Parts: sequence; C-alpha cells; structure tokens
Amino acid sequence: MKHIFSAFLRDEPRVLTRVTSLFARRGYNIDSLSVGATEQRGISRMTFIADAPAEMANQIQRQLEKLEDVIRVVNHAVEKFVDRELVLLKVKITPETRLEVRMIAEDFRARNVDVGSQSYVFEVTGDEGKITAFIEQMRPFGIIETMRTGRVALSRGSNADIASQVYEGSSSALEHPLAGMAAD
Repeated sequence: MKHIFSAFLRDEPRVLTRVTSLFARRGYNIDSLSVGATEQRGISRMTFIADAPAEMANQIQRQLEKLEDVIRVVNHAVEKFVDRELVLLKVKITPETRLEVRMIAEDFRARNVDVGSQSYVFEVTGDEGKITAFIEQMRPFGIIETMRTGRVALSRGSNADIASQVYEGSSSALEHPLAGMAAD
C-alpha cells in the first residue's frame, strides 16, 4: 500500500540528506519526493510516498520522528487528504496533429506554456491518475520530454465536518499540523 507522509523539518542544511539517508540505510524506497517552504518561517514540508505495508509505514514514521530536525510527521492515510502533482510535457506536433493534440490537452485542462512549430509544452496539474492518463493520451503523438514533480498532500478540511471521515473519534483537519508544538 502506498503511504503519503508529510514531514515538517527545520529549514537547515543537510536535513534532506539525513532524511533520505535514513531511507537508504533501512532499504526503503521513496516513490515520490517534494520539498518546499511552509507558511512558517524556518520550517519546510517534505511530502513523500513510500510503498509499504502498514507496520513498515508506522516504523518509517517512528524513525523519522527520532531525527533531530524533524518536528512532526503526518501519515495522510489516517484521514482523507487531497493530493496533486504537476507535469510539464513536450509533445511533437505536425500540421495534421496540431488540432487533435490541443483538443486532448483541453479535455485535461492542460495549459499550453510553450508553442513551437514542431512541439507544444503543456502543464497539467492533478492527481496521479489524471497525470498518468494525460501522458498516455499524448504518447501516440511522440513525447519528446517529460518532467513530473513529486506529489504534495494536505489533509482535507472537510474531515472535520463529516463524522464518517473522522479517524478514532476526532479530527485535526481544521488545525495546523504543528499547532501546540514549538519549533525550537
């Protein structure tokens, strides 16, 4: 099962190296990794996907939480979440395929970010299924190049409103994941 984790980290040199080396030492594979600043100065958020059984996912979380610069780890499997990723895709075009390629892109709400005489570059944002489907639809035309970001995720705010979506009695969906914690 794929687990999506968000780790809140102190924004310090070598923190990413320490986190990823933990995975390497334990033989865990990271399927997707994305790191960026948060709304709190000095704290970054790392979102990663690990394909692991539940017990291994719990072990990953516990080991990450032991690292000095890790403030908190959230396993998004606990509550409903929303996730997105972005792809930039350069596809070949000819005068005969130009319109069809644009129509397919429109169906996926892809944004055309570069128009060339022999290629288009599209930007698509969505869940993993949408991104994969878009790539597969463009494959017959000839994909020149692709760049796919790692997935990012947040717990849904609606978890707090729907009793069936609340895990173990209460929801933290309307609280910041670091609420009540000191960043030191």
